[in-house]
This record gives sequence, C-alpha cells and structure tokens, in this order.
Amino acid sequence: MGKKNSSKTVAETISELSKNLIDKHNGVIIGQCLTAVGWVQNTVPKQKRGIYELQMTDISGAGIAVGCALGGSRPVLVIRFQSFLWLNSSPIVMHAGIAKEIFGYGCPILIRAIASESADGQGPLHANNYHSIFLNVPGISVCAPMTPNEYRKVWDHYLKHDTPLLVSEHRNSYKSSLEIKNIYNKSKSTDATIFAISSARFSAMAACKEAENLKLNLINIVWLNPLKFNKKDIETLKKSKIGLVIDASYEYCGVTESVAYKLQLLSKVPVYAMGLKNNLPGVNKINENGTPTAKEILDKIRFLIKKK
Repeated sequence: MGKKNSSKTVAETISELSKNLIDKHNGVIIGQCLTAVGWVQNTVPKQKRGIYELQMTDISGAGIAVGCALGGSRPVLVIRFQSFLWLNSSPIVMHAGIAKEIFGYGCPILIRAIASESADGQGPLHANNYHSIFLNVPGISVCAPMTPNEYRKVWDHYLKHDTPLLVSEHRNSYKSSLEIKNIYNKSKSTDATIFAISSARFSAMAACKEAENLKLNLINIVWLNPLKFNKKDIETLKKSKIGLVIDASYEYCGVTESVAYKLQLLSKVPVYAMGLKNNLPGVNKINENGTPTAKEILDKIRFLIKKK
C-alpha cells in the first residue's frame, strides 16, 4: 500500500533535483519568495547561483521563464499557490504550449504549481488545485507526482523533452518519503476500484486501510496528460461493482469527470467522480473545501453501491 523505501522526502528530492539542474543542465529556478518563507518548504536549494527571485508581481513570472527557455536555459518556474496559475497562464498556454507544433521549436519549461489544502484560514487565493484547466492544451504535459521516485521520473522526462511540463504538486506530499503502490484485491469480485490523483491518493490509501467490510482496489494516477491505463487496471475495474475517480481539484467539469467518463467507456462499469465541492473556500472553518477525506470516500462508495 505505502512502502517507505526512499531515504529522502519529496521536498528533499525536489531540492536535490533542482540543484542538479542548475549545476549540470544550465538550469535556473525562477519565482517569488523563494528564500523568504523557508525556501518554499525546503524544496529550493539554499544557494544564490541559479536562483532568480522575482519582484512581487503575480503575472510576469511565466513570461520571464518562457524567455529563458527560448534563450537556451532549462527553467523551473515555481508558482507557490495554484490559484496564481490563472495569472501566469497566458505565456505558458499561448506560446510555450504551441511553440513546438506551430513554430517548430521547443520551449522546455517545468512549472512547479503547488497546491494547498483549504484549511487553517488559507482562503480562496491560497488554496485548492487547478491542474484541470491545462489538460485542454495539447502541447503541455501534466502530471501530479506524490512520491520521491515519481518525482525523479518526472524530472527525467523534463530533461529528455523540449516541451512544457506542468507538475501539479501538493504540500501534503512534501514531508512524505512513502512510495505509494497500487492495491489489487485478490477477490474474484470487489466493491469498488478507486482511481486517485494528487493528495487524494493519501486519503484513498487511508480509506483502503479503514474499509472494514468493503473490498477495494486502489490505482494511482500520476500522468494526467498523456493519460493511459494498462490492461490490468481495466480488468480490475471490470471486476468491481463501481469505479470512483478522486482528486484534490474541483469535481465539476474537472479531471475527475473526464477520467471517469473514459474509464466507463473502456470498462462498461459505472464510474463516478469525486473532488472538491463546487464552492469557493473561505477563511473560516465552516467554509473550508479540501481534499475528500477517507471517511467521505467510504461514505460515498457505500452510498453509490446501495444506489446501484
């Protein structure tokens, strides 16, 4: 389920990879407040070389990073809250995302888009996850690694390609050194197969531990674009009463509904979506809108099975 087989946490892994990018691959790290608030939770190497701290403007960082890529560097743009993706999206989508196909040249940029839980007074500007909108841009790869080894593989992908890569991170993963594995229940038939994305993977893993009389499978999704499923995943789903796709992003018109639709077509099994509720998070406890919890996941599965 979860196996601690990495000597480093996700945050330490990102910092190490970033230093290697600067030292060996003409890389630069670009963003706001990179040194002021704990070096972005210890994910940025503590050095001056290769670190470019921007002024407090929320709209220029992406343009500078795209320019660095076109000039021959390997930039990493750090966006500390995913809500700021809306403000930075134009250069990423309208140039980096189309450069290879339309103009014939690459624009290698890695965007570290960091999601946070809607908790502890984060409010509408510093909380939640918005990777779904970038799935509508064919020229941008999108992934959501939650473990150290997954992040290393994502980094290798970036170094081997000259197109933009949006890495949807989540602060919930930074202190973790777990390598989260898929769970394939050995029963001939199961109650549900969960497909989990981003920080929902931690909740889904907890739900499987607390399932009691439910027979569950858990399949982890790292790559959102391109999105692929192997034969074992689909055959596992076919043996379940239902499927459930869970993410830390908004459910309405988001990646969960899109993935659920695709899985349903492939398996002929009813597959449902679960994500954030369709309302903005507030700063008070009542209006928090976070990743579905283990209890919420189990309650939803029981409700859907009963409904079926």
